[in-house]
Amino acid sequence: MNRMQPLSAAVATCLGVAASAQEAPDGEQPAEIETIVVTAHPLAGDGLAQAADVMEADELERKAVDNIGATVGNEPGIHNSSFGAGAGRPVIHGLSGARVRIMEDRIDTLDVSVSSGDHAVTVDPFVADRVEILKGSATLLYGSGAIGGVVDVKTGRIPQEIPERVRGVIDLRGSDNVDGRNGALRFDGGGGNVAWHVDAFSREAGDYDIPGFAESEALHALEEEEDHHDDDHDEDHDEDHDEDHDEDHEDDHEDDHDDHDDHDDHDEEEAYGNLPGSAVEVQGGSVGLSFVGERGFFGVAVSGLDSEYGIPGHTHAHGHDDDHDEDHDDDHDEDHDDDHDEDHDEDHDDHHGEGVEAPPVLILQQTRIDLEAGMADPFGGFENLNLRLGINDYEHVENEAGEVGVAFTNKAWEARAELAHGPVAGWRGSLGAQLGDREFFVVGAEAFTPPVDTSSTGLFWVGERSLGKLGLEAGLRFDRVEHTPAHGSSRAFSGSSASLGLIVPLGEGWEGTVLADYSSRAPVGEELFSDSPHPGTGLYEIGDPELETEQARNLAATLNGGGGGWSVRGTFYYTAFADFIYQAATGEERDGFDVRRYSQADATLPGFEVEGSVTVAEWGAGRLEIGAFYDTVSPKLDVSGNDNLPLIPPDRIGLSLEFTGDRLRANVDYVQASAQDDVAEFELPTDGYDDLRARVAWRFRPGDATVDLYLAGRNLTDDEQRLHTSVVKDLAPQPGRTIETGVRVRF
Repeated sequence: MNRMQPLSAAVATCLGVAASAQEAPDGEQPAEIETIVVTAHPLAGDGLAQAADVMEADELERKAVDNIGATVGNEPGIHNSSFGAGAGRPVIHGLSGARVRIMEDRIDTLDVSVSSGDHAVTVDPFVADRVEILKGSATLLYGSGAIGGVVDVKTGRIPQEIPERVRGVIDLRGSDNVDGRNGALRFDGGGGNVAWHVDAFSREAGDYDIPGFAESEALHALEEEEDHHDDDHDEDHDEDHDEDHDEDHEDDHEDDHDDHDDHDDHDEEEAYGNLPGSAVEVQGGSVGLSFVGERGFFGVAVSGLDSEYGIPGHTHAHGHDDDHDEDHDDDHDEDHDDDHDEDHDEDHDDHHGEGVEAPPVLILQQTRIDLEAGMADPFGGFENLNLRLGINDYEHVENEAGEVGVAFTNKAWEARAELAHGPVAGWRGSLGAQLGDREFFVVGAEAFTPPVDTSSTGLFWVGERSLGKLGLEAGLRFDRVEHTPAHGSSRAFSGSSASLGLIVPLGEGWEGTVLADYSSRAPVGEELFSDSPHPGTGLYEIGDPELETEQARNLAATLNGGGGGWSVRGTFYYTAFADFIYQAATGEERDGFDVRRYSQADATLPGFEVEGSVTVAEWGAGRLEIGAFYDTVSPKLDVSGNDNLPLIPPDRIGLSLEFTGDRLRANVDYVQASAQDDVAEFELPTDGYDDLRARVAWRFRPGDATVDLYLAGRNLTDDEQRLHTSVVKDLAPQPGRTIETGVRVRF
């Protein structure tokens, strides 16, 4: 499909929205542009120059699934780096991993999800009140880990006010795919000066169904090409062997490969219709308590999480090529000639049919303590003070064949203080400090990075003021990060960030914003010190202790429009990176794993996203709304030869239809992802796919409660969906058609 087609369709939809807005009767005042209030940003109350998004209430309930990456992965400009149902992190404007910060109530999740795609984010979307997303650099507030953006999951686990009565939510759902079962509940109450919160959740599902083979056609074709190359090599070598041995070898080798000529003739052990290693089991919950007074509050919450999930993408055993080469070399020895056929066949069968061996399983445990205090008018000239502290004890083990292969522990804490001040030379804003420490250990024969202790310190200020009708935003931050490995020399990095934004009212329901910022990111410990195979990802990761600070200069422009029953928003952004850190494929193998080496090069990252919606019909309590979005990003490295970055998301176009009535509510959402052919060195292209989702809910109100009975479907066309942002996309597609039914009670 021509890339301009979805862009033209989305632009046409947005222009149609704008045209509809002009049909308002003369003299009628246009509605004000909706302000997205992002509590993760102290300036959001008056609008932000930065692109942002919020999911809450019915929208969050409808889109919550599996993990936080999958929950937000179809929002404009955001994708999911899926690693099966158990793990997935958001990708914002093409950036992921250590560049996107995932937070729980403005404090980092403090897990190890940044270190690898198979590591889960430990905040669950099913207990969230709302999810706030800052698209683009948020380093001013949250440090170098937010150079690409922020996803802040608001849980309300530390109450900040006394509810008038006990409030609660109970959500129970089940799905036909994998016989999934999911339950979540939360209660909030209090009396006098004490408020309390309780939540719990549980989710269980087996290996999910897929519409075809786990292995992609592209990977299968590559394997066939490599096997034929090996065939030719073996034939040349076997000319020196006796004729009988040569004929036996060729017959066995040809018989093996005849079974793999195409996906229709795969070996019966090849994963088909079901993805091994995609099962998941999660339980968790929290208790929170706060004392609330006239001027402020102080609260504490204790939460726990236990998770066990498979690590998909192990349909093929690692090390086939190395084992084959070793056996091939051994055949030069006359003592091993008779064993050549047997060894080769065993290696080949291991590579193409290890369904006999269970995939690895990751078992995770976390205990977290959060404290927060807030005070209004703490002292002269300052409007409020907020203090936050999160303390985390995290560990997980990765079991292979029933034995512990590698164990991770992460003992970490993070604290921040924000002090909002009144006008100073016309500027209102917030100044603050952020401190953190992380003791990260990896133990085991395949520990891919040494133990590293990381400490960080940050000081920041953000402010805003009016210049007539214009709004002006500015900010500054200074960071210091130090990594101290158990073996080797420490590395310390200092960095600064600054931004300047302008909000321009354009009249008739339109507003434009321009934001220019400079930000820097210190390398994380894994990028510096890794040097070992990582079975979870199937890669041998090699860090570079000499990496320098990554720097980014970003320019973003956003156009917002809104009125009676319509809205439109488009953002263009362009980021120029100096010393961009990325994993470069080398084409080498070590210990049977593909080698990825952390490298640096300058890079550019231009992108565009647009979304719009319009109410096309309205009657009584009913409303029918249509919407559309389009997003694209095209990063390039400043290197000779192939200048594509790996794991870059494809272009997408989305269409939606939403009906809202007093009782009946229905949604249809369709996303078309284009094929991704602009691939990095040694990276395979990914086919496009369609994603059709629908949901119907019936709402009734017994007493003070609101009850929704719903039926929902995902991937209703049962299309093979592979996310190019996933490291295992050629071995682990997304779930096939899934029908889900459930009940949600709010009171």
